[in-house]
Amino acid sequence: MTAYEKDIALLQKIQRIAPNATRGDANTLRRASMTLSRWGELECGDGNEHASWSIERDEQTGIPHLCTYPHNGKMRRRRVPDRENGALSRVKKVCERLGLHYFYQTDPRGVAIYVDREPLTDSAYSNGIAVG
Repeated sequence: MTAYEKDIALLQKIQRIAPNATRGDANTLRRASMTLSRWGELECGDGNEHASWSIERDEQTGIPHLCTYPHNGKMRRRRVPDRENGALSRVKKVCERLGLHYFYQTDPRGVAIYVDREPLTDSAYSNGIAVG
């Protein structure tokens, strides 16, 4: 399925609860959800035979860093763009305009964003529309 087809499929679902939604809204939500899924994967971390790495936020500033932990040597840390807050800002803007609520599900094994007319909770977010 192409990106265009995925946008249209999502748009048809969203228009059931927000008739004024556009393909641009669906595209923004879908892309933000993909960004957040990837962010979650990076927060969980990865590694190879030389090192392990993950995105970690500084406890005082909240600034994200890619932290690399070599199996032999000293940990390295470099600042990375905060794609999580950027994506959430875009989701919030679209949802406010459409009169929707959203839930950010941070487990990277599933869809990151769910939307609905009613507020979604951590125990019932899957009642909303999965943006994926």
